[in-house]
Amino acid sequence: MRRKNLNIRVLAISLLICVWLPLAVTAQEQTDEGDITATFDYKIKPGDIISISVWREDDLRSDVLIRPDGKFSFPLAGDVDAKGKSVEQIRELLVKRLSRYIPDLVVSVSVVAINGNKVYVIGQVNRPGEILVNPNIDVMQALSIAGGANPFAQLNDISILRRTENGLISIPFRYGDIEKGKRLEQNIILQAGDIVVVP
Repeated sequence: MRRKNLNIRVLAISLLICVWLPLAVTAQEQTDEGDITATFDYKIKPGDIISISVWREDDLRSDVLIRPDGKFSFPLAGDVDAKGKSVEQIRELLVKRLSRYIPDLVVSVSVVAINGNKVYVIGQVNRPGEILVNPNIDVMQALSIAGGANPFAQLNDISILRRTENGLISIPFRYGDIEKGKRLEQNIILQAGDIVVVP
């Protein structure tokens, strides 16, 4: 009798684990996905291409290029300022503008091509040029993608040129410090348009 009760308990616990484990994994996956979405909420930049479609409106479906001024044109919505906005923010803006003409509309916005999120590495590196950033890279990663520095590079005099609202600024970067594990805060995340200069 005791053995029978023990077997029933073991069976019940096994069934409970079988039911609970998939639910726990699913919940964790949903949490992780939410964290990734929040962390990498991409901001639209000039040169990017986005796709816009309005449900049941064939004339309101197209891929649009974000112009150098950060704007794009769309029928009935006019010029829309997309620079620095997320896909969801652009969708909400389009819904607000188009709802004047189309009731109960459903708008979808997605990123087709990330062409505006670029940084540049120039100077004494093996492969100077532009780097498409997706989603983020730091200075060391950019140098690695550029093939590393050549023997003539002055690694402790590297600078990052960044254009801000107040003008162009220069951010110093000493490779030797990073190599020794010191002043790691120098290894900043690069922003679109940054220029890494390796003299």
